[in-house]
Amino acid sequence: MDAAVLVPVKAFARAKLRLAPALDGPAREALARAMAARVVAAAAPLPVTVVCDDDDVAAWARANGASVVWAPGRGLDGAVASGVEHLAACGVERAVVAHGDLPLAAGLSRLADRAGVTLVPDRRDDGTNVVAVATDAGFRFAYGPGSFRRHCAEAQRLGLALHVVRAPALTWDVDRPGDLDFPAPRAAPCS
Repeated sequence: MDAAVLVPVKAFARAKLRLAPALDGPAREALARAMAARVVAAAAPLPVTVVCDDDDVAAWARANGASVVWAPGRGLDGAVASGVEHLAACGVERAVVAHGDLPLAAGLSRLADRAGVTLVPDRRDDGTNVVAVATDAGFRFAYGPGSFRRHCAEAQRLGLALHVVRAPALTWDVDRPGDLDFPAPRAAPCS
């Protein structure tokens, strides 16, 4: 298999706590599920693997046609590394790592075509919403504030060509209450 999409998903019941000033627990959980579903759908036609440490998320992923990598206690960087290692062991050559909080997500499969590293920063050019990289590249993931700069530096350290894509459907993530004012998602184009 040439490529697959890897989606790290936090327990829905514990997701998006920074949105508490704007949304109660059930609303945050529903939003997290809806955004993750949008990301999984945006992966088509590539297969999807969800990396998680929650039984509810694992059941949800399987019900949505994704395979599951169980990565308890690894944190985001470790969970993504585990997922990429799993994909490599399954013969997948390229991983497109897309976070589950992209409410406008579309066209993830198009990011799998380039050699080197493809990064999609958030709309503030601070975080990293999507990373596409060869599973055997030895890429070290370093999420959190400033991750876009760190991931650019990692591509340089590895001597890999760097492609930065600022696709509006992929740059909008939801981390703070102000991020909830996103434009309505567009329907996927007919093929």
